[in-house]
Amino acid sequence: MKLLVCGGAGFIGSNFVRARVGEHGDEVTVLDKLTYAGRKENLQDVEHRFVHGAIEDPSAVADAIAGVDAVVNFAAETHVDRSISEPDAFVRTHALGTFVLLEAAREHSLRYLQVSTDEVYGSIESGSFTEESPLEPSSPYSATKTGADLLVQSYSRTFDLETVICRGSNNYGPYQYPEKLIPLMILNAIHGDPLPVYGDGQQVRNWLHVSDFCAGIGHVLAHGTSGEVYNVGGPDECVNLEVVERIIALTGADESLLTYVDDRPGHDRRYSLGSEKVKALGWEAKVRFEEGLAETVAWYQENTWWWEPIRSGDYREYYERQYGSSLG
Repeated sequence: MKLLVCGGAGFIGSNFVRARVGEHGDEVTVLDKLTYAGRKENLQDVEHRFVHGAIEDPSAVADAIAGVDAVVNFAAETHVDRSISEPDAFVRTHALGTFVLLEAAREHSLRYLQVSTDEVYGSIESGSFTEESPLEPSSPYSATKTGADLLVQSYSRTFDLETVICRGSNNYGPYQYPEKLIPLMILNAIHGDPLPVYGDGQQVRNWLHVSDFCAGIGHVLAHGTSGEVYNVGGPDECVNLEVVERIIALTGADESLLTYVDDRPGHDRRYSLGSEKVKALGWEAKVRFEEGLAETVAWYQENTWWWEPIRSGDYREYYERQYGSSLG
């Protein structure tokens, strides 16, 4: 296939591009505006065409979309904490950007896949969300992602555009920017910095290795029914505090680094996605959390070239604002 992958220089997007080029032989055009979390280094080993631009820019989208068969949209502002302090960027990318992409896909009669999140459902005390669960977002991040999903569905129903939506649970793996829980804790543990845990640390997450999510997206792109939503959930749940404790053990860090900080506003207590619908397409998660976490820790330990420039740049200022302490 000839694919336009928007946000393809980010964490999940770059892993998807690597899989599609390496395993499927696809021709991929990447459209990315290269914000702090979108980096060309994520794709330096992958053959692709690159267009520098934002999805909310119609001219950049027009340049990137020419000659492709389908659009896969990963482009997003991804971190809940940043959506609390800078919600305008999330509205611009998720709402306006999705609209611009949908209009371009409609003009060219392309299949369109929107990459979404379990956070659109809010928190669930027990059981798992299905695709029919009500949408109850808790943050500007999840609310704008919800709005984008509804816009995608409206284009399917109103304009008969061929669309599918993939909602993933918490992803982890290589190339993830260290504002997220797992890479943040790994790098802090490596450096002997405090390991800041929100609230009591008992939030539960459904962990999905990025390679499994990318495979699920590929299945939905190829086999999903137009107009439908597909949840892609991980095989294991784990309490955040236990995740941090496992990282301490894997890195050999001192347990005294564990530090509790004030919980963030609107912090969902538990996420869990049921994946029966995508499993019916032939997808199954392959990476269990214990194995995947160990591999992820090893990747960060072995790839200092990737993260050293991040910890010496603007990320340090963000971290100090967010957690009230400096990195060592």
